[in-house]
Amino acid sequence: MSETKARQSTLQALSAYMRPKPLIMLSLGYATGIPYLLIGDTLNAWLRVDGVSLQVVGFFILVSFAYTLKFMWAPLIDRLNLPVLTARLGHRRSWMIVLQILMALGLLGIAACDPRTQLIQMAFFATLTGFLGATHDIILDAYRIELADDTAEMGIMTAAYQWGFRTAFIVSGVVPLLLATRVGWPIAYAVMALMLILGWVTVWLAPKGPAHTPRPIHTEGMPVRRLAETAEWIGRGLLILVAAVMMGSGLTGNADLINGILGVFHVSPGAEAAFKAFFTSKTTGWIPQLPFALGGLGLMIFACLPLPWPTRPGAYFKGAFIEPLADFFERFDKWALFIFGLICIYRISEFTLNIANAYYIDLGFSLDAVGEMRKVYGALMTMVGVVISGWMIVRLGIRTSLIIGAIAGPLSHVGFMILGCVGHSLSTLALALAMDNIAASIQGTVLIAYMSTLVSPQYTAPQYAIFSSFYAILGKLVASQSGRIVEASAKAADAGGLPSLFKGLMGHLTPDAYVKAAKSLGVSVAAMGAGYFSFFAYTIVVSLGGIVMSVWLYYRYKPSPLELAAEAEKPDA
Repeated sequence: MSETKARQSTLQALSAYMRPKPLIMLSLGYATGIPYLLIGDTLNAWLRVDGVSLQVVGFFILVSFAYTLKFMWAPLIDRLNLPVLTARLGHRRSWMIVLQILMALGLLGIAACDPRTQLIQMAFFATLTGFLGATHDIILDAYRIELADDTAEMGIMTAAYQWGFRTAFIVSGVVPLLLATRVGWPIAYAVMALMLILGWVTVWLAPKGPAHTPRPIHTEGMPVRRLAETAEWIGRGLLILVAAVMMGSGLTGNADLINGILGVFHVSPGAEAAFKAFFTSKTTGWIPQLPFALGGLGLMIFACLPLPWPTRPGAYFKGAFIEPLADFFERFDKWALFIFGLICIYRISEFTLNIANAYYIDLGFSLDAVGEMRKVYGALMTMVGVVISGWMIVRLGIRTSLIIGAIAGPLSHVGFMILGCVGHSLSTLALALAMDNIAASIQGTVLIAYMSTLVSPQYTAPQYAIFSSFYAILGKLVASQSGRIVEASAKAADAGGLPSLFKGLMGHLTPDAYVKAAKSLGVSVAAMGAGYFSFFAYTIVVSLGGIVMSVWLYYRYKPSPLELAAEAEKPDA
């Protein structure tokens, strides 16, 4: 997808949000965002209120695995038509209609369950809703990309989609809690299910979009061997299932599913506990997580490779899974690995902030105060950043916006450094959250828009699903070391190491800042503050690679003939 040559005025850029396509994305982004928290934080709150143990609540994290692994069935959905509906509405709209109805039914299924007596049934409906929500993401991402006429429109549509998604976060994180205290959790979830009607109506009114014609899979001349083919399908399916468990566990840092499998083989509870402690450790967890994630990916690729002799299942897996990857590497040639690497490190600084809540507590803030600030105020600042990012893409182009996002993301952490020198101050916390949420949403929206320009018209859904699933891998692995870096820096500060240079900045802290954390770690209060200050400086430094690569891409990258040919094949919306 090429960038528009003419830059639009600020007024034109902002008025573009009121056009039909961005408004459609606003509504559909809202619809696809509704289930996300309802099977996550909001559902965890329900479970905890009803007295479910923290161990079981933690196990419910597994229901979000589908969002991490959605690329595994994206090629299948991309090729599967629905009877009657696809012919009338088109591939993308027909799937969205059906998935939104099923998501609503899944939420109603959760509403019908009592977690005190029907926990397994609730887990089933939550997992099902997560799978349906992730599948809806696959279809909506493809529809958004295919509906855009150029990069400028893609930027506006992506920003509108993000705005709707973030609005859904606020609604699904606040409204059910308010309703639950008055009418109970089941009715609260039923009301949220009804809110999907907005997305359903939008799909009916939305344009059909370009005709979806995935490349055919050629099986001509291959003999039909039903018994052997059945065995091959089962074997490949089992390998993919194992790959899914490995990748899901590695990418989310969760060992519960693996321990569940180990329990089947009568592994002792002590061994399971030791494995979980090692796998989920904040300091050493990356050691098993990395090989699990990469090993799962390798196993999945192996499961999709054709056998040495031609078979129909082998041809299908090659066409559905291998060819989308091969197409990307063929079109971008020597730049393919560079671009994939840029995607993986672009938001690395934001992932390192996984210790933010611990940081706020160490400064003396209460969880309630932080929660309210992040859930409402932080979300509003995020939506401000989304609008700015859409304006940037239209006015400045995608690659210039990519550079700005790469710089703005880590630079916003200066706000946390200032907060760390002040301590327990709500006004300074508001400043830090505003800087971080605005910059992070600019960075995230620009990356989504950029990834959207990389896909081929024949492989829109599977290629984008791969990008959106894998862009966070490196960030999550680096994030596993965040706590260790803070503590090591704090100890080094008291020992006269480099972080000790920042101890002098801690002379005006509020009385309650870092007191408990410093006592627990056995360091001075100033050293604890210097440790956090050093950590945020580190989050800026590790982002330099993404900044340099974004600048290099801007000045050195020229579209290849194959990429230009793929762009020319894009049908008119």
